[in-house]
Formats: sequence, structure tokens, C-alpha cells
Amino acid sequence: MLRHAPFRSSHGHFQCSPIWLLHTRQKSSGGSRPKKKVYHRVSDLDRVMELRKKPSLILELSSIIQSHKTQSLLLRDLEKNVGFVRKWDFMALIERYPTIFRVSGSPPSVSLTLKAQSVAQEEAQAKALMEPLLVNNLRKLLMLSVDCRVPLQTLEFVGPELGLPCDFRESLVPKYPHFFSVKRVAGKECLELEDWDSSLAVTAREARLAQEGVLSANQSGVRIKVRISKDGNYMGPFAFKMNFPPGFRPNVSYLENLERWQRMDFPSPYLNARRLDPTALETRKRAVAVIHELFSLTMEKRMTSVQLDAFQAECRLPSKLLLCLIKHHGIFYLTNKGVRSTVFLKDAYLGSNLIDKCPLLRFNDKFAALSGRTNMDLCNSNSSIGAIV
Repeated sequence: MLRHAPFRSSHGHFQCSPIWLLHTRQKSSGGSRPKKKVYHRVSDLDRVMELRKKPSLILELSSIIQSHKTQSLLLRDLEKNVGFVRKWDFMALIERYPTIFRVSGSPPSVSLTLKAQSVAQEEAQAKALMEPLLVNNLRKLLMLSVDCRVPLQTLEFVGPELGLPCDFRESLVPKYPHFFSVKRVAGKECLELEDWDSSLAVTAREARLAQEGVLSANQSGVRIKVRISKDGNYMGPFAFKMNFPPGFRPNVSYLENLERWQRMDFPSPYLNARRLDPTALETRKRAVAVIHELFSLTMEKRMTSVQLDAFQAECRLPSKLLLCLIKHHGIFYLTNKGVRSTVFLKDAYLGSNLIDKCPLLRFNDKFAALSGRTNMDLCNSNSSIGAIV
């Protein structure tokens, strides 16, 4: 069955199109069919979308329960909070994970178990540890934009991926007036950077290379001739880490072109894009670095394609953004698993596991880990939730 991937419509948004098989016409002497370029799937990253479904529902329900003063929710009111269709997913969740959710009373209500309440108390500490990270990442995000400002609507749209609280405008921004201000520009409320910090103008890619000693070796003036390996990786100060999908076998010509691209220097993503020639090869490579840095600022190093598209104007992303992501499939991966198409930063993952996790993600994992044991008796009993609602 042919999977569908997103494409950009005339309105500038990603939609679905069957491009997992990309058809490209090439010259030939005969009447042969056009060759097919196959977009290779990465099962480990597809699996991430499946693995996150249940934990996301668990955390969402837990948040809804804790938002009530009584720390409980009447089952009959569940539909008001999540809608009729999703209600049944949450009902099944409550039945399946009695180590987290407890049903009691008449009329029946759901609350967290004592063990789940104990773990939930650690969320406040995780959020406190997150605040300095969020502030720095928000400053870096504004520094990536052309005018050092981003519409608040865009930040609210992408906020969950960045780890921002839903009320960040009231709870976070006013605490740092020396960093941020809210201004109305062209009819839109925007968050604007008040103070440029050169120490933050270092990308995650550069930080990794410095940690590996690549940048310091280059600065010493010692020139070492290094050939690119068959996996596309090259040890150089302007190189990106490549992770080709299984089944992709690059030929010699491809590797030679990739080596030239890996060697090519380019302006910093934190340099104002207005100074650059958009048609220059160095500028196009810089655009890849900007996208890489945007993903590095998110918690799980991934965004939906529509969320990434929201930064196109502010960060001067390529007009053919989808094709750029597909072309650089050793760096990014698009998957249609889940409700929306999602783009992953490949070098942030080892298999299906995110390599570096922020405090909030570590807390989320700890809370979701409570689902390890399931009480089958509750699911099979005559007094199941489905029977009493």
C-alpha cells in the first residue's frame, strides 16, 4: 500500500501527496519508463510515533485530572474534556492501567493512584529545571529569525514541541524583561529579543563537533586529508552527521558530490539572512543548518511538517522546503505515522531512542513507566468502566 507524504499547496501548507515514490524523468535512448527514486523508510523512527501514543494519552489524562480542585474527574464529564470520539480511548486507558488511574465513588470518578500521585509531585521540580533551558532556547530561536522576533501565534503553535507552558506569555516572558518584549508588528503580536548574546550563537552541530575535537583540530592549522566514508560522514568543521536509511546504497558519483558539499563552508545560521545571496550554494547549505538548529531547540528533536513550515518567513527557510528535507535524507526523516506528517532530526536518535532528554521528558518517561503492570481482572470484571458509564 502506497503511503502518502506531505506536499506544499498553493496556500503554503503541507498536505498529503503520494511522493514516497518520487518519479523523475531521465534521458534515455529508448522508450523506457522513468526511473523511480524510492524514499526509504526508517522503521526505528516510524516506531517512535507508535511508542509515543500511549504515554501521550496517559500524560494528557493525568493533566486533566490534576487540573481539577478535587484531583478527580467524574467519568460522565470525560466527554466534556476530550470529546465523544476520544472519550473511548481514555476509557480503555483507565481500565488498562489501574496502577495509574483509580475509579471509585458513586457516581464513579477517576483519580490518580497513591503511587502515581507520588511521582506526579516531581513534575514541579522538572519544570523548575526546565525554565533556564527554555529561556536560552527561546532566545536562540529569536536570534535565528531575521528580525529577532517571532509572532506569538507561531510560538503558541509550536510551543508544546519547544516545551513551553501553554501560558508562557504570562508565566515566563514577564519574568525576563531584559531578554524579551511583546510588540505589535504589522498587526501581529510578536515576541522580540531585547539582548543579543554572542555566546548563544553556537549551533548544536558546532557544539557536537567541538566536543569531538573536530573544530579545535581545524583551528590549529593542521590540514589532514580525509576522504568521506561510504556512510556519507566526513570529519570537518562544516560537515553534518549523516545517517542513511537501510537499503540506500550511494554510488561513487553521489559520494563525491556529497564530499564536496560536506567540505563547503557556509555562513552561521545566526548571521542575518538579509546579507546573503539566496541563490548561492553556501546560503542553501546554511538553510539546512538553520533547519537542523530549529529541530535541536525542540524537546524531542522533531516537529510536524506544518510546525516547521510556520518558521519559513521568519527564518528564511527554502521555498521548496519539502524537497529540501527529502534531498537531505541522511540528516532529516519524514514519516506519515501518526495524525500528521512529522520530521525527525536523525542524529538526535539512536534507533528509536532519543539520545539526550531534558528534565521534563525524563519526568514524563518516569510517570508513563507506571503503566508497566496491568490488572487484567479489572478489564474482565462485570463492574468494568464500560458497564458503569
